[in-house]
Formats: sequence, structure tokens, C-alpha cells
Amino acid sequence: MSDLFKVQLSQDAAAAHWGEKALLSFSNDGATVHLQQEETLKNVQKAGRALANQGIKAIVLEGDTWCTESQWALYQGFVTAKNLDAVTFAENSQSSLDELATLKRAAIWQRQMINGTAEDVYPESLAEKAAEFIGSMAPEHVSYDIIKGDALLEQQWIGIHAVGRGSERPPVLLTLDYNPTGDENAPVAAALVGKGITFDSGGYSIKPSEGMLTMKCDMGGAATVTSGLALAISRGLDVRVKLFLCCAENLISGNAYKLGDILTYKNGTTVEIVNTDAEGRLVLADGLMAAGETGAPLIIDAATLTGAALMAVGQEYNALFGLDKELVREVENFASDEFEAAWALPLEKFHQFNCPSPYADTANSRAQKGGGFGGASNAAGFLSRFVPNEGKGWVHIDLAASFQNSAGSQWAAGATTWGMRTVARTLLEKA
Repeated sequence: MSDLFKVQLSQDAAAAHWGEKALLSFSNDGATVHLQQEETLKNVQKAGRALANQGIKAIVLEGDTWCTESQWALYQGFVTAKNLDAVTFAENSQSSLDELATLKRAAIWQRQMINGTAEDVYPESLAEKAAEFIGSMAPEHVSYDIIKGDALLEQQWIGIHAVGRGSERPPVLLTLDYNPTGDENAPVAAALVGKGITFDSGGYSIKPSEGMLTMKCDMGGAATVTSGLALAISRGLDVRVKLFLCCAENLISGNAYKLGDILTYKNGTTVEIVNTDAEGRLVLADGLMAAGETGAPLIIDAATLTGAALMAVGQEYNALFGLDKELVREVENFASDEFEAAWALPLEKFHQFNCPSPYADTANSRAQKGGGFGGASNAAGFLSRFVPNEGKGWVHIDLAASFQNSAGSQWAAGATTWGMRTVARTLLEKA
């Protein structure tokens, strides 16, 4: 067999001896992926996963049948957390190669962040790595500031400080400004907000061991909006965008925040803590207020926020929420255009009041397992208290599909990058 494992794509069915509707057939120097009439890209991705499961370490795509999306689907199925640069794309067109290189660069960074250990990816390092990555895309157009530790209190970023104060490694808020206009007074066209909980023990509402094992991925929202911005820049984003990453470790210590605490936010909203494992919404509240202060007409936040979203849409979709129904529909369509799956779940003004407190304006959850009925919508309702303009121009992405706890037929275990392309497309279309 050749040293290069070649993979071709065919519209013809595999020979009968490979089995009925076989996705793959093999030759002396490689394999052929056979297109199916239904769920074409999903099946190409499954073929990539099947090849990786054969122990093949690297592949070269050959032939004129490959298009940009089929190559990307094969790549997504083939790569693993330990093997991210294992596919050589077919040289069919320069534009296709350029787009694939752009996707790959952003996806590798996102996977490295989400799959990285909490020892290496902690609040300050996540902020620094994000600033370095975006800065490498357009160094002359990027500036940033990192607010750390007790300095958060001085600027009234109460939620990030409270969630992260139990760790020896301080919480931070990254504020990054991408301004390609050259005008320091240019309006901010969009603001991105990402949940950056680099490890989530659950705090005093501690998670069981099996639930805590993968909680290095709880900064997936921060990684998703960062890689989405990077992808949009590579695709020619020419308007000013600000990025806010709300970074903390949710750990237990004598200084950790506790059940029954009441936080008073910058906008005057008081929040009773009834579950320290509902911490993501507490840090995002700060980020959303910071985003609102920019005057941006478009605000996108992304977070691995609720198990309830997972229960609702599974790991095949991200969940979308917003009071601006037209925008939510548009983002759902942008996801589809980018071959990602997203599904809108209910959000109305009344969801703001579904976590009542006798001591504060609201609680951060309900004192029930999973936050009770409608937990994902109630979490989004909490966030809606902290956005401007009655929610117009704001969309919240609950990243149910951004991480796989274990390998399946389409994905290796770990980060999927699902959501990155949705964010990028929304910026390019709406900002």
C-alpha cells in the first residue's frame, strides 16, 4: 500500500461485495467515499470517522468530485483531539483551498482551546490566547484590555468576580476591539459575548464526578465567538466589532460565592444565588451589559449554558433564543446556509420572571434539578434582563452541539466547532 492514503469521492454506488449502500470501498492505496442520495454531507462525515476508526493517521483527498463542503465534512469526521492536521485537501480550485484553510485555522484554534486542560486554559490564559489569535489575523486593527481580579469590582462587573473569586487564579473580562475602519470614533457594528468558564465544578452546588469530567469545555462559548470572529475577519469583515469574554473558574473555597448570596449588578438588578452551578448566566450578564454600552445594534452571545437545551435539541443542534424573533429566524437560516444545525426555542418577556426570589429581583435559577421546567428558556429570560433595546438585535446561542462527551458515528470525542460558522455568517450578513 502507498505511503499516502488517498481518498476519492464517487457518485456511484460501491460494488456489491462491500455491502448494500456502503459508504466506503477500499483499494490498494486508499479508499473511495460513495455518496448517498440522502444526508449527503452527514454521510461523508461518517465516512471520515469510519476511516479514522480504521487507525489511519493521515489522508489525501483526490479527484474532481470533491467540493468545499464535502471536503470540510470529511475533515470534521476524520480529525480527533490528538490529530487536528491530518487531511490534505484536493487541489481543485484556489478559492476552495483558501476557504478550507480559513475554516481549518479557526477550527483548530477553537478545538485546542476547548479540548485543552483546565490547567493550561485558565481565565487569564484564555483571554490572552484569544487576544493573540485575533491579533494575529489583523494586528494593525486590534486592541484589547484585560480586567482582572478585584479590578472587576471597581468597574462593577459583579457576576464574573463572584463566580471566579473562589479560585486562586483570578477571573477576568477581556474587552477586544477589532476596528478595520481606521477611525477611532467609528460606530461598533456588532458585539460578541462568550461564556469563558474554564472549569466548572458546580461550586457548592457541586457536580457529580461524571458530570465534572468534561467541564473543561465550559468555555466553549468564548472559544466559539472568538473563532467565529476570526473566520469572519478572514472572509473580509470590514466593520468594527467588539468581543467580550467572561472568564472564570467556578471552584469551591472559603472565598467562593455561596447559595443565598445576593448580587447587585451594574444596572441595579439584584440576583439571589439558589444554585452555584447556574454560573454561566451570572458572568454573561456582565458581558451583555458591557456589549450594550458599546451601542452595537447587533449582540450575539454564545455559551454552553444549560443541560435543558441538550435535553430539548440533543447534541445535533444548537439552541437559539431571542426576543427579536425576526433576527432569530435569520440566524437559524444563516446556520443552515453554513451547514450547521440550529433550532429556535421559546423566549418571551415572561421568562424573565420564571425564577422568582423573595429576597431579590430574581434568582439565578429555580431550586430544582436542571432548573425545573423550561430551564433553557428561563436562563435566556434571565439574560434578557441585561440586554438593551428590549432585546432588539440580540440573539443567544445555547451551544448544545459544541462538544461530544464521547466519540460517535460523526464526531470524535471533544469539540465540534458547531456554532463558529453561524457566528461568522451572522456578522458578515448583519453587522
